[in-house]
Amino acid sequence: MKDAAEQKQRAALYSIFASAALTLGKLAAGLLTGSLALLSEAAHGLLDVGATLITFFAVRAADRPADETHHYGHAKIEAVAALAETGLLLVLAAGVLFEAARRLFEPAAPVDAGWIAFAVLGVSVIVDFFRWRHLSEVAAATKSDALAADAMHFASDIVSSTLVVIGLGAVKAGFMQGDTLAAAGVACFIAVAGFRLGRRTIDTLIDAAPVGVSERVRALAQGVPGVVAVDDVRLRHAGAQVLGEIGIAVSRTLPLDKVASIKEAVGAAVLAAMPEAAVTITANPRALDDESILERVLLAAALRRLPVHHVTIQNVDGRKSVSLDLELDRGMPHAQAHEQASALEAAVRAELGQRIEVETHIEPLETAELTGRDAGPERTSAIAAALAELAVGDAVLSDIHNVRVRETGAGLVVNYHCRVDARLSVARVHGEVDRLDRRLRRAFPNVARIVGHAEPLRQKGA
Repeated sequence: MKDAAEQKQRAALYSIFASAALTLGKLAAGLLTGSLALLSEAAHGLLDVGATLITFFAVRAADRPADETHHYGHAKIEAVAALAETGLLLVLAAGVLFEAARRLFEPAAPVDAGWIAFAVLGVSVIVDFFRWRHLSEVAAATKSDALAADAMHFASDIVSSTLVVIGLGAVKAGFMQGDTLAAAGVACFIAVAGFRLGRRTIDTLIDAAPVGVSERVRALAQGVPGVVAVDDVRLRHAGAQVLGEIGIAVSRTLPLDKVASIKEAVGAAVLAAMPEAAVTITANPRALDDESILERVLLAAALRRLPVHHVTIQNVDGRKSVSLDLELDRGMPHAQAHEQASALEAAVRAELGQRIEVETHIEPLETAELTGRDAGPERTSAIAAALAELAVGDAVLSDIHNVRVRETGAGLVVNYHCRVDARLSVARVHGEVDRLDRRLRRAFPNVARIVGHAEPLRQKGA
């Protein structure tokens, strides 16, 4: 960004010197020859000097970073400067046209179409060509409205200088009104150039959408996995940048971290294709047609930050029935707990229809941390041995290991690992682990909590 700013300022500074030198040359030649076309060109050049000065200060101001009063930066200062330059072009065109019209109805004024005029115009065309080409390249590279306006000035100078040469050639050939007609041609060209520049500048100032860019951005966002639809794309030019917002739709059942990753992927896709783009992405949740009843029940609970488990869905005589376990703070008054359960049931009915049957089973949720310590080696060994012995006759569980026993105020907490056939279902493994846990509780009544972690059985040679 810093290199681009320096490049724009350097181009604008060179334009000031070029415009000033050409203006002085045309003014001197116009006064010496009495050519209205040359004097018009000198006036045009004087406005060019003013325009390039505006451009220089505009590009310096436009590159300042965003602040508390300009949250989107100062890039539109360039568009304001370009609009001012447009006004100068149109004023000049009107003045020259008026003077040309007045002279057409009067006797032709004497014009000395000597070599000085042609020499000045020739140098002007050459300088204008190189300044136009350089400014156009820098404006395209930096997306600068002010430099584009400056390039338009030099392009108009090339054409208008050429028209003046033609007009002076006509005078030299004996057609004395040729100079006046050339001046009128210069004015018309300046007016057309000013109109085109003004239309583009106004589009920037009123936040007109860049042509074709919205469709491209929409296609890029739509191609990102997880994006259900692109709801809206709002873009506008701000100097070298394209700013805007993209609204995408994502499945409402996705977790927040997944939604965030989808938004990041959309932003990366747009930035890779359009480095000048700076877009804000909004993700809107949407219900999809393929959502299961389980997903919709879990979503209703998640929106209320209520932990649920053991969700059972039944089809009873063509009518759906849902039951679930709801975990609430074990110290919560039951009246308050019942209110939360009823609210969740109502939310599930609102999601699935009022005819659905919903039942909640409230379970205590331990919200406080249990303070404990590792049990002694004798107790740990005894429980480990009991687990191994109880699992001997089990056809599913094997290799009881990593047994840990902790003593807490609520009783013993036992953690252990075991191995199972990797091909078994979750339901089958859970049932066998739960059966082993119940056997251990009968052998050690002071066990308050058991966590059995089943690992896939290692295959031979693995």
